[in-house]
Amino acid sequence: MFCSICGAEGPDGAVFCRKCGSPLAGPTGAPRVVVVAELKSPGLAAVLSFLWCGLGQIYNGQIGKGIVVMVVYAISAFMIHLLIGLLTTPVLWIWGMVDAYRTAERINRTAGVG
Repeated sequence: MFCSICGAEGPDGAVFCRKCGSPLAGPTGAPRVVVVAELKSPGLAAVLSFLWCGLGQIYNGQIGKGIVVMVVYAISAFMIHLLIGLLTTPVLWIWGMVDAYRTAERINRTAGVG
């Protein structure tokens, strides 16, 4: 299979040219459709979790995890009256921001973007 952009030869079934990185044609000669994962902004994910604990996880596509974090945070905030929440609420809040940031970075890394 030859690249239509640079003319380099590549193995049959390859999706991208090894030399220039452009998409190669499929078996019918039509260009292949390449699905690129949606990139996430780590900063936005952290800010969303800063504003509402669990929202950054939802932004990253972790809907279930985000809802669980929201519920646990609400319970922890309620427990401030019992004094245990004075420790758990800030810990959950900070953890939510850090987790959202790192998860967005990991999503971008697995998509091939630094």
